[in-house]
Amino acid sequence: MSKRHDAIFDDVLKGIDAKPISDDRGGARFLKRSNALAESGEREEKLLRWVEPEVCVMWARHNRAYAELTPENCDDLISSMRAQGRQEFPAVVRRLPAGAPARQDGAEYEVICGARRHFAVTWLKAHNYPQFRYLIEVRDLTDEEAFRLADLENRDREDISDLERARDYAGALDHYYGSSQKAMAERLEVSEAWLSRYLKLAELPPAIVAAFASIRDLRELHARTLRPLLSDDATAGAVLAAAAKLAGEQALARQGKIAPVLAPTVVARLKAAAEGPRPARSSTMFRPDPKAPGLEMRRRAGKVLLEFKESMPEAALRAALDAFLAAQYQKR
Repeated sequence: MSKRHDAIFDDVLKGIDAKPISDDRGGARFLKRSNALAESGEREEKLLRWVEPEVCVMWARHNRAYAELTPENCDDLISSMRAQGRQEFPAVVRRLPAGAPARQDGAEYEVICGARRHFAVTWLKAHNYPQFRYLIEVRDLTDEEAFRLADLENRDREDISDLERARDYAGALDHYYGSSQKAMAERLEVSEAWLSRYLKLAELPPAIVAAFASIRDLRELHARTLRPLLSDDATAGAVLAAAAKLAGEQALARQGKIAPVLAPTVVARLKAAAEGPRPARSSTMFRPDPKAPGLEMRRRAGKVLLEFKESMPEAALRAALDAFLAAQYQKR
């Protein structure tokens, strides 16, 4: 992790009570950080616990779509845990409030950072590794602190989609920053322009999202390409109609009936829909003298186009026009 990210982590976590949680049922205390502070020589001790994954639920504002996690896209983590025999890095959680609905199902914590680790442990336990447990670090975090911590952990990760990140930012903008992009950008230590691009991605209609095989295929760059087409009344309808057709094809692909439509093809087809059908190729309708191809008359989109060389003599041009008119009126 970069020094800049370390600094942001320190800012997010400053002021959080670092005292061990007294209730350590089934828990184990580990020394996570033993930074010798220059002035006091104190060490910061954290309480880590091994728990069953069932007692943890995802935070409602978690920035990762848990339903999108699969054994395939978590294979690297599953393989690592299997090789190590355990989870090496703790997930960050906080206690659920006493009256939280999830407590009725036996949950005690909500996961702020560590959705993939939770999925991997759950999967391993269900596939012949019952000894695995979920390693957590319990913290006291406000919602805004939890948001910034989760964002920082996942900002540089490629396994979280642009759309997941964009939706997370869009929700946080109203919840924590009073709809002020400037205030939010300052807290996240990013530029307003960078943040704005992700917020615009979150505004894409569901029909456009469904046109892609997976939300992981939809990138912020695609939103920049498609938004102008959707904001123009002259093209929006055609683009949305093409998106609906693509969504149907992607649904068939998920059923294994056809191959999925790849993201570049999706974008190309949506752009083509905005451009409309290409003009029909012109066809030669009259050539007065095949031996003198200096003049041709073509029909294109209901119009007659006259093509001739600038060097064509006036007499020859008049004769050709007379022949054309005579031929046209004879047809009638």
